[in-house]
Amino acid sequence: MRLQRVIQYAQTLLGHSIEKGEIAVDGTAGNGHDTLFLSQLVGESGHVYAFDVQQQAVDATQSRLTEHGVTNATVILDGHENVANYVGNEIAGAIFNLGYLPGADHSIVTKGNTTIVAIEQLLQLLKVGGIIVLVIYHGHEGGKEERDEVLRFVSSLPQKYVHVLRYEFINQQNDPPFIVAMEKVKPFQS
Repeated sequence: MRLQRVIQYAQTLLGHSIEKGEIAVDGTAGNGHDTLFLSQLVGESGHVYAFDVQQQAVDATQSRLTEHGVTNATVILDGHENVANYVGNEIAGAIFNLGYLPGADHSIVTKGNTTIVAIEQLLQLLKVGGIIVLVIYHGHEGGKEERDEVLRFVSSLPQKYVHVLRYEFINQQNDPPFIVAMEKVKPFQS
């Protein structure tokens, strides 16, 4: 057995949760890599909703999808905290890459408060057995504050309804990214 790198492990988790015909969410479209991956998991009969606040990211994602002939994804220029305005059906999984868009303005970063709002909305939509994966990049300005805010929130989720995993390499330098994965194990009671 070999330990999987962070991105590989995120994909493994999602691959075990998402099936053909289901709905998935990319909370941070970025350059479209995760959106493309999710589109392959859900297949032609499924759908992916991808969100980003930067037009550059929306354009890059749409270009990547077009290049690969993907027609089962909607790319939305809006913050992931507004996911409930666009997605109303059950989802099988979601992914977020927290931080900034590589190759773009590094002052535009994800924020803990909006990410938490998105997670709350997605947990309500998530199927039992579904997974939300956060890849937390925290080596930038404001990154540690977001990391800590998100970790406080996910640590407080009731284990009766959600199992929360942290996956990281602890002997790497320069603030390596790590994963937080949330698996819904039981429907939330109102």
